[in-house]
Amino acid sequence: MSIERSAVIGGGLMGAGIAEVLAKAGQDVIVSEVGEEAVAAGRARIGKSLDKAVAKGKLSAEDRDAALGRLRFTTDIGDLADRQLVIEAASENEDVKKAIFADLDRVVTDAHAILASNTSSMPIIRFAQATSRPERVLGVHFFNPAPVQPLVEIVSSVLTDPDVSRTMTGFVAEVLGKTPIQAGDRPGFIVNALLIPYLCSAMRMLESGFATKEDIDAGMVGGCAHPMGPIALADLVGLDTCLFAAESMYAETGDPAVKPPVLLSRMVDAGLLGVKSGRGFYEY
Repeated sequence: MSIERSAVIGGGLMGAGIAEVLAKAGQDVIVSEVGEEAVAAGRARIGKSLDKAVAKGKLSAEDRDAALGRLRFTTDIGDLADRQLVIEAASENEDVKKAIFADLDRVVTDAHAILASNTSSMPIIRFAQATSRPERVLGVHFFNPAPVQPLVEIVSSVLTDPDVSRTMTGFVAEVLGKTPIQAGDRPGFIVNALLIPYLCSAMRMLESGFATKEDIDAGMVGGCAHPMGPIALADLVGLDTCLFAAESMYAETGDPAVKPPVLLSRMVDAGLLGVKSGRGFYEY
């Protein structure tokens, strides 16, 4: 299956990054958003990212303009009828995502189209069951920032057709130039199943007063050769994203290692979400 027409649901931080990756790879891309204000924000987000790539010498002005020319925006999900690939990148809310997949099942006319979710931890099978074609649904989990991070998790549910997984693996590697890894439809997949307990443990250490955030981060950078400490990494990922992932994984597994620290919940309640909001555990 040759994929040429793709779409992204949501033009937020992750959705905009995924749309940029697709457009730079030569895809005809539609970004679907809930309203004109969100469309304007998504368009500006992608334009700013592409301009930054040009300024850094990583992209030519011609390639930037070509990528922008391949992007369209809409507030009508019906405009996605002819898409061969749709990647849902809406907020980490299961009911919202299920509703989106039900809508996609209704409007996408190509029986061979692939419907994917960029969720970081939610069960793919629940989204698949919202459609009449669960064998065409899988997870395609990019990492932030999507234009820079090389990894993509390909997550198959128990009903995903192996050919769909193979098609997406090839597309991610050969068309997008990313590194795909295969993950089962289990809480946290591969990366977050390892990452979230680590981040939660670091937050509990900070919360207990055992060590400062600076010393925790310095310990992992200097002692374990990590490029970034866990507290700074949580800020980069987004504290709301960390909380959503931890809550989802804890609800399914009951594992105390992923039980969200109270401090994390309070930070999110306060709107201190990390880099994206200008302040989290650190100020930006």
